Amino acid sequence: MTTVVKEDTWTARRINRTALITMVVMVFAWAVDYIDRFSIGMALPMIGAEFDLSKTQQGWLVTVFALVYMVCQIPAGFLADRYGSRGPMLVTLLLWSAFTAMTGLAGTFGMLLVVRGLFGVCQGLFPAASFKAIAERTTPGNRATVTGVMLSAGGIGAGLAPLIVGPLLMAIGWRHTFFWMAGIGAIIGVIVWTLLPKALPKELSSLPRDETAPPAVSRKQVLKSFVVWKFTLLFCVTNMLNYGLITWVPSYLLETRGLTLSQTGVLAAIPMLVSIGTTILGGWLFDRYFHDHGRWYLSSIAMATVVLLILMVNADSTAEFTLYETLALAVFGMATMAVFGLPLRVLPTEVTGIGMGVMNFGGQVAGAVAPVAMGWLADAFSYTAAFGFLIGTTFLAAVMAFWVPQNPAQFTFPAASPQ
Repeated sequence: MTTVVKEDTWTARRINRTALITMVVMVFAWAVDYIDRFSIGMALPMIGAEFDLSKTQQGWLVTVFALVYMVCQIPAGFLADRYGSRGPMLVTLLLWSAFTAMTGLAGTFGMLLVVRGLFGVCQGLFPAASFKAIAERTTPGNRATVTGVMLSAGGIGAGLAPLIVGPLLMAIGWRHTFFWMAGIGAIIGVIVWTLLPKALPKELSSLPRDETAPPAVSRKQVLKSFVVWKFTLLFCVTNMLNYGLITWVPSYLLETRGLTLSQTGVLAAIPMLVSIGTTILGGWLFDRYFHDHGRWYLSSIAMATVVLLILMVNADSTAEFTLYETLALAVFGMATMAVFGLPLRVLPTEVTGIGMGVMNFGGQVAGAVAPVAMGWLADAFSYTAAFGFLIGTTFLAAVMAFWVPQNPAQFTFPAASPQ
């Protein structure tokens, strides 16, 4: 007699295949996100020259995006929890491609600020939906690994952006470069929507009752959770490094080290590409060894990064500067899932969107602060002072590691309001 396997039978093979397909699809989506988002860093010298902008004004082109993106995170979490992940991701990918194209049409600095703000609205809907997609399609035991691979796409996108955007800027100018990226982003958006697999049943995507908080956690409880906001502040501090280096290293290499645009693209790409592997490694290490012992892990990584950043700032040659920058980002990449791993493991799937929206809100505070703060420091003092800002925030991350909980039992929510 032949055994009939029903469509809703979730075998181990099907569960793993769902996680794998989801992971690959989300890597593509996040890579496009970061290429579109951080290509502005490569284009800043050309845009600054055309519109006669100071470094502080150039920093505002990144900061205005981050401010709007930041404000959208919590509403985006509500949308992801209300409508799921598939629809919001398609809409946001198509809309941000449209505003990428509109960046190339801006005729004044003021219009550029408006377009970058609208671009921030569109991209702001994406992270919460993507974390929701992971939570819906993975089991708690492999969620940090899958999320680590997804977030490694930040290194892919940030690493490919200089290699792709640099030659395009030289060949066709900054305006037409944004047109090309918009078309590619729209195509990827349709692919993501088409290939994203069916979500797992709730009993597979959630922790057993004895390992987590009571399952009936409301969005209001998540918003009022002091623990969630602790992780939000921690992500704000740790995300300063990525935003600061991605925004200002290209300009530093051009202006201080005297490199060409092509050379700058290659050297700016190397640290980001190296961080891909270490971000994935960090997710695996967290799942395998540190899911209940993240404090010393995160603090040790942050302190090692501080030492490497000090060496970077004091480097005598461009090669030495790039080496220490690469090592700093490679080491710090392993800390990513020490920030996200526990919240993703504990938050019930029904409220993952709002939980990750709150956390990503903190990360985008960094995106709003770091570019303009470092631009002001570079204008008022030097690039050394600007990079010193990142040394301070990374040291703060090492201290804050001991402030957040490190296991599910310590991750608490306020009591539900009486009905």
